[in-house]
Amino acid sequence: MSRLRIALAEDGVLLREGLAGLLDRFGHAVVASVGDGEALVAAVAEHGPDIVIADVRMPPGFTDEGLRAALALRAAHPGLAILVLSQYVEQTYAAELLDSDGGAGIGYLLKDRIGDVREFVDAVERVAEGHTVVDPEVVRQLLSRRRGPLSRLTPREREVLGLVAEGHSNATIARVLFVTEAAVAKHIANIFAKLDLPPAADGHRRVLAVLAYLRG
Repeated sequence: MSRLRIALAEDGVLLREGLAGLLDRFGHAVVASVGDGEALVAAVAEHGPDIVIADVRMPPGFTDEGLRAALALRAAHPGLAILVLSQYVEQTYAAELLDSDGGAGIGYLLKDRIGDVREFVDAVERVAEGHTVVDPEVVRQLLSRRRGPLSRLTPREREVLGLVAEGHSNATIARVLFVTEAAVAKHIANIFAKLDLPPAADGHRRVLAVLAYLRG
């Protein structure tokens, strides 16, 4: 894809520089590299990046400052793609961010579960292209807030839902699970029926629909 202009927010200087170097190696430009949420908001206003990559915990409180900055940016710049990185799932603000309007890509990845550099860069690029990329563990924890509907899903349907959350197409899910696309389509139809959600045409809308339901 074309060269992305990225604003990066991470309080750890070594990790921040490492991410900047990694993204540069894959042909993208980090136009701003900052260490707190306030600086991130200012950097976006100054540089107008294609995508923001932000850690959840940043100064001064090291709780959810990065996520709250992402929410503020989503409200001020609805077309801005945002990818959040975290050590954990901050449930309240995570659901709010993932359910936010705007039409641009949204992502929420857990740092400890990123096991491949190429997969991480692919996730950045997919979010920049307008897709939703969410770690299945994030979806599992958010869904756990609504025990009733989740209990309706079979183990296979939960597995499919996790893959849907990562933004995979029906064809990819079929390859991963060694089943037919028709079987995947049936599982997805069952998921939406059991969660009282209308089916949607693509992975982005499907994930947003699930997350909208969680907040409903």
